[in-house]
Amino acid sequence: MFVRMAWGKQARLPSRPQAFGVSMTNASADDRIPLLFLPGLLCDRALWECQVRHLADVADSRVADLTQGDSVAVLAEAVLSQAPQRFALAGLSMGGYVAFEIMRRAPERVIKLALVDTSARPDTPEQVTRRRALIALASTGRFRGVTPRLLPLLIHPDRQSDSSLTVTVMAMAERVGQEAFVRQQTAIMGRPDSRPSLGVIACPTLVIGGREDALTPPERVAEIAEAIPGARHIIIEDCGHLPPLERPHAVSALLRHWLIYG
Repeated sequence: MFVRMAWGKQARLPSRPQAFGVSMTNASADDRIPLLFLPGLLCDRALWECQVRHLADVADSRVADLTQGDSVAVLAEAVLSQAPQRFALAGLSMGGYVAFEIMRRAPERVIKLALVDTSARPDTPEQVTRRRALIALASTGRFRGVTPRLLPLLIHPDRQSDSSLTVTVMAMAERVGQEAFVRQQTAIMGRPDSRPSLGVIACPTLVIGGREDALTPPERVAEIAEAIPGARHIIIEDCGHLPPLERPHAVSALLRHWLIYG
């Protein structure tokens, strides 16, 4: 499988990776790395379903519930209270915001970090205004989740007619629901600027972005990779804001390589 690296080169991932002298494709359950996935806004376990399944031989995976708190601090504490003592951490979009907070609070517990289509910046005043308007709509009972009109913001234009993908995205939003949507938007609006703390992240870090992401453009993802010492930066071509769903096998392969080699 080929992916285009952020600096314009192509890299081939090993098809049969080896680690610590044993074949990780045949690793026992005791050898697997604890891996915690953090979903994005209006997303749930379905976002990471392919990765959980395809990495089962190398990772003992869990998907956190990010619907119960209204600040990234509360969400991070809830995740840490239920997480193994040490674990690998992967977050998409809002999940990345929570991952940054976890790194500020308990960096010694995170073995490896993967950040997917997220931003280290806080909301702009314009973004806050838009979120407050959405919260106001939801509070009056007019929450509509992810409608077909919003799909172009989330997935690549060429995938708009892929019903299996679009149904999955809309079903996740429906399951998360109106009340959790308000809590999540409140948490996102109140998140701190994570840029000052990027330089102290010391664990092996993978930063992934979709080339055509309309919500988190590649330059925002690149900013993170450039600020974290030694981070690997991967851009997935023909992909929007949800690579784990849009390009599931590419993301699974990248995460496998990250888990085994760092």
